[in-house]
Amino acid sequence: MGAALLDTLPLGLLFLAVVAGAALAVEGGYRLGRYRLSQTIEEKEAPVGAMVGSILALFAFVLAFTFGLAANWFEARRQAVLDEANAIGTTYLRAGLLPEPVRGESARLLREYVDVRLAMVQDGRLPEGLARTDELQRKLWAQALLGAERQPGPITALYVSSLNQVIDIHAVRVQVGVRNRIPTSIWGGLLAVGALAMAAVGYQAGIAATRRSPAMLALVLAFSGVLFMIADMDRPQQGFLTIGQQPMLDLQAGMRADAH
Repeated sequence: MGAALLDTLPLGLLFLAVVAGAALAVEGGYRLGRYRLSQTIEEKEAPVGAMVGSILALFAFVLAFTFGLAANWFEARRQAVLDEANAIGTTYLRAGLLPEPVRGESARLLREYVDVRLAMVQDGRLPEGLARTDELQRKLWAQALLGAERQPGPITALYVSSLNQVIDIHAVRVQVGVRNRIPTSIWGGLLAVGALAMAAVGYQAGIAATRRSPAMLALVLAFSGVLFMIADMDRPQQGFLTIGQQPMLDLQAGMRADAH
């Protein structure tokens, strides 16, 4: 699972904590560099600069890898919403080919299914929504079996195939939307390498006997901003980058219009 500990922190507080931690790392590295310089320890700036560059390159690699991971899963969640809306819409249309009373009951259950899926996301009641989703899937499957008994043939088989796809896509949405999160080990590695990189930059500035540069603050803010975006994308329905439910909303509106 993803970093449950980080999930307990609001995104704004997480950003401030990263800014403070990165600033402390830079300041600590800077003071260490000035201390070693004051001790007249001969340490040439060029080799230190090469090592700092290597650390920053490694940090950039880990940062890019984590950002790409979060972006890929964010896009997968968006695609899963569209796929589910299309699958439910197709199933709803094919339900009209079933004999009564299976046709009416299946259509009613599918309308409720869409309502439950939307409410689960919009209200944030995930456990209750998943439980109700499973219950509705069992009822829909029971109706499909009843329809197959009363009207066996390729038409009913098409409906059963569509319903099976709806159930499969539900499993995909649960996987990519709830379980696919950036692992705690990656978060820990990213933060550790980031702190080391910030400290190395400060250390190089210290042994170079330069004043504290505003560029250090820019580096801290840039690192914190990218980490904020990664954390935002890793939280499906929190923060600024949420997964839009417009395909499901359009489907809901169409189903309600058809029911009247």
